[in-house]
Amino acid sequence: MTMGTALILLVLAAIAVAAVLSARKHLKGGGGCCGGGTEKEARKRLDGTVIQKKTMYITGMQCENCQNRVTRQINRIDGATAKVSWKKHRAVVSMTRRVPDEELTAAVERVGYQVTRITEEVVH
Repeated sequence: MTMGTALILLVLAAIAVAAVLSARKHLKGGGGCCGGGTEKEARKRLDGTVIQKKTMYITGMQCENCQNRVTRQINRIDGATAKVSWKKHRAVVSMTRRVPDEELTAAVERVGYQVTRITEEVVH
């Protein structure tokens, strides 16, 4: 093996290791795959009694940044706050007023994700 071949193989090996480490970080939810960092979204506090809870099943979220985008979008809805999990592909939305499924779906779809189903929990 010539010196040039050995150098090329060394560079390729370094690139392969970097790619594997980056992919591993991405699959664990680290990094900013969707154009941002992984800074945690502040939890929104609701004024009033929670009268309704819905679970939204969402496709397309692949990292914490995706999770933060969906959380921010749902939290913009008056009277609603979301706890989103990109790993479970869902958002649990607590509301102090009745929010139609269409409004929740539109908020999520505005940032590029798809709602496949919404279920409602009974709140006492």
